[in-house]
Amino acid sequence: MFGSKPTMVSPDQALAGRDTPVASQEPHAVHGRSITPPWPEGHVLAVFGMGCFWGPERIYWQLPGVYTTFVGYAGGYTPNPTYREVCSGRTGHAEVAGVVYDPTVIDYEGLLGPFWENHDPTQVNRQGNDIGTQYRSCLLVTDDDQRRVATSSRESYQAKLAENGFGSIATEIADLGEVYWAEVEHQQYLHKHPGGYCNHGFCQVAYDG
Repeated sequence: MFGSKPTMVSPDQALAGRDTPVASQEPHAVHGRSITPPWPEGHVLAVFGMGCFWGPERIYWQLPGVYTTFVGYAGGYTPNPTYREVCSGRTGHAEVAGVVYDPTVIDYEGLLGPFWENHDPTQVNRQGNDIGTQYRSCLLVTDDDQRRVATSSRESYQAKLAENGFGSIATEIADLGEVYWAEVEHQQYLHKHPGGYCNHGFCQVAYDG
């Protein structure tokens, strides 16, 4: 299982998907705000791939300035995929946490500290025992400013990792494209199941911005 790295499915080999979302969405189970647009004026979406999406969502919904969070699928080819389809590796999507934040309270860089610190960005298409392209590390940016800040932060964090004897960052930085909301049972999963599986926590080196 650990001898080879999974590879990304090609567009022509990806599953066909469907025209409609896999499920209608409910309000956020923690604070009751909407997890789908529209959101308050001036709020911004950030999207993070850190492996299994349950843990990252819990990390982010606790931060001051975060209006709401959701989990979903992004960076792939199959429209409106199901969880089972994404886990097959045949959609090209990563499991992601979507974070809607108020930039007057917390900026994009403030969200990157928890991203770098709470997963291993040097692993390729995996986090721990979770193996597959759906678990890849990625920052899916929504504009040029997010891309600039993400790229700068990756370079800064790479220097800190190298100073402490860790390897090269494998995190992909790419434009967001389409994002698809995951099924209701995956939204705020670790609030609904406090003892549920989570392999996220402080990993290697502190990120100081």
